[in-house]
Amino acid sequence: MGAAPRRGEAAISESAVTESLTPLRRNRDFLLFQTGQLLSAVGTSTATIAYPLLTLAVTHSPANAGVVSFAQFLPIVLFSLVSGVVGDRVDRKRMMIASDIVRAVAVTGLVVAILFHELAFWQIVTVSFVEGTGGVFFGAGRSGVFKSVVPKAQLAAAASTEEGRLSVVRLAGPPAGGALFGVGRAVPFLADAVSYTFSTLSLLAMRTPFQERRERADTHVVAEALEGLRFVWHNPFLRLTTLMLTLGGFSAAGVQLAVVVLARQHGLASAGVGGLVALVGATTLLGATASPLVRRVLSPRAILLSEFWSSLVLVSFLVWPSVYVLAAAFAFQAFFFANTDAAVRAHWYAITPDRLIARVPSAMGNVMVLAMPLGPLAAGFLIQSVSPRAAIALFLGVLLVAAAAGTLSRSTRDVPAPDDSYVAKQQA
Repeated sequence: MGAAPRRGEAAISESAVTESLTPLRRNRDFLLFQTGQLLSAVGTSTATIAYPLLTLAVTHSPANAGVVSFAQFLPIVLFSLVSGVVGDRVDRKRMMIASDIVRAVAVTGLVVAILFHELAFWQIVTVSFVEGTGGVFFGAGRSGVFKSVVPKAQLAAAASTEEGRLSVVRLAGPPAGGALFGVGRAVPFLADAVSYTFSTLSLLAMRTPFQERRERADTHVVAEALEGLRFVWHNPFLRLTTLMLTLGGFSAAGVQLAVVVLARQHGLASAGVGGLVALVGATTLLGATASPLVRRVLSPRAILLSEFWSSLVLVSFLVWPSVYVLAAAFAFQAFFFANTDAAVRAHWYAITPDRLIARVPSAMGNVMVLAMPLGPLAAGFLIQSVSPRAAIALFLGVLLVAAAAGTLSRSTRDVPAPDDSYVAKQQA
């Protein structure tokens, strides 16, 4: 049995591994993928804020706005496991391109209905459901793409880069969507439909295979789906973080809808509503930018828990129920989103084999979003039937349960730093 490497040797080994790799900024396929997804995601983000605005304009009902958001999240619950199996069986590039095409066609249909003044509430719900379904199958392939184009030693840095991209989307998308909706109800959805072109073109230009060569699976679809669930269930870290992110997703989706509804009730124009939501993107971007510093200063456990304990700031809304206070509190918590997500994702990318790389995140996603569609639904009905305070109190309580679970669990105490995951595996 060999002696364990000394600290100095480990540092030299990590340095050698890192220096031999092409920097991410010169990784052609990584840049193509990130650029295409940035442009596509901005378009999708403009529509995301436009869906509740369109519903409120057509039906004047916060509860109906919650139903539309519910329909957009519901496909994740219904199809995550199936999409993971499909993503591990078929050509991921073709699956992702097909997903883009389906979403573009569905959203274009909504644009036509708006322009010809033939829009009905059921059409909004249907298109949001179809777009959500396409997003589920696209996302199942995305994990494989990410792992294929990024070496394991760079996963933490790449995950932080992607979180930064998502932060840019959260920053630019909502105000753009609100402003475009002010120009015309169909405009943000038209931008969304066109944006899928950029995603498709970037995928076609990429040269790296999206999966390793493997034999055709003879097992049943259900058995393969359950294999991903078993992998998550038998890993204490994945099991706990899945639970925590489930509760976090439920609350974040609900609080965001609450900001939109309360801002509208306060009399803000569409651009103003988008601006308040964009505060979340601004602080998430700031957190992603500060990610290298955060990883040096805080332990992985502290990074993981920061998103959840920071929710205590939502107490301020219970004391002073202003939409501006709620937006500011939510934005403060959002500073920690990128760091928590990057820490979790880098670790599960490193420990998941390629043959399961679509099924494991799909299994985690399926569990995480079981509650997510209920967040906007609960926010809409509580705001309309009880009070905004009741809605935010519910979400705060849920986040504190997640924070307590992470604090008390042993599985978060010995998680390696994201940058060490690959080196540790090489030295094992």
